[in-house]
Amino acid sequence: NFSNISAGKGRSAVASASYRSGEKLYSEMENKTYFYDRSVMPESFILLPENAPEWAKDRQKLWNEVEAVDRKVNSRYAKEFNVALPIELSEDEQKELLTEYVQKTFVDKGMVADVAI
Repeated sequence: NFSNISAGKGRSAVASASYRSGEKLYSEMENKTYFYDRSVMPESFILLPENAPEWAKDRQKLWNEVEAVDRKVNSRYAKEFNVALPIELSEDEQKELLTEYVQKTFVDKGMVADVAI
């Protein structure tokens, strides 16, 4: 399942990242902190292409920069991709499968991936 995280639909990239990761994140554009309480915390990590700056590993900085650079009303900040992982695989195998897929499909093509399992 793919969906857009876009300003035109009133979505915030920072809020979406907070929801997916389970982290408390501050939105500079909205001057607001987002936190979504969860009973089970997801495992989350950021995959970067080779030439990405080191600061892009910081989720809060990354998504605030994305929102700051593209401020048009119809800006698309990100594309969200939801996938069901096979329950027959262990958690480690699921993570390895997803990481390999995201690396080859998105990151190796120059995109940053913010992953939450």
